[in-house]
Amino acid sequence: MLKELEEKLHNDIPMTKYMQLEVEKIEDNSLITKIPLEPNINDKGTGFAGSLSTLVTISAWSACYLETKKLGYEKSMIAIIKSDTSYKAPVTKDMFCKTIMPTQEQIKTLEKKLKEKGSASLKVKSQIIEEEKVCVDFEGIYVIKV
Repeated sequence: MLKELEEKLHNDIPMTKYMQLEVEKIEDNSLITKIPLEPNINDKGTGFAGSLSTLVTISAWSACYLETKKLGYEKSMIAIIKSDTSYKAPVTKDMFCKTIMPTQEQIKTLEKKLKEKGSASLKVKSQIIEEEKVCVDFEGIYVIKV
């Protein structure tokens, strides 16, 4: 399912292909995505803020997509409606994003609202971490309609 997601991102959002975004794995209830520094670099030799923002935003979107698909919804509209991003330190190497997958409680609420109303929202957190240091902290609220 992760390779299918990666292909969807590359086809539907061409910028992710140029960024060389990879959907790596799910471990410890976290989705791990990554992009190399080289095509996502700025004039200071560090990670370009636009690429960092895109990585955390699309990674959190991906968590919503995976959970919605697990609930059996093949077609859905998922859009970010609010976000907060903090840039805490420069990123100097290839970028790894850790996105916390929704909890069982969040999934139950999501499932109930999608069945009853055809729409729901999820709050998702992502971080770009380099050498165990949080460089970018993100929280987004996504609306999902089926």
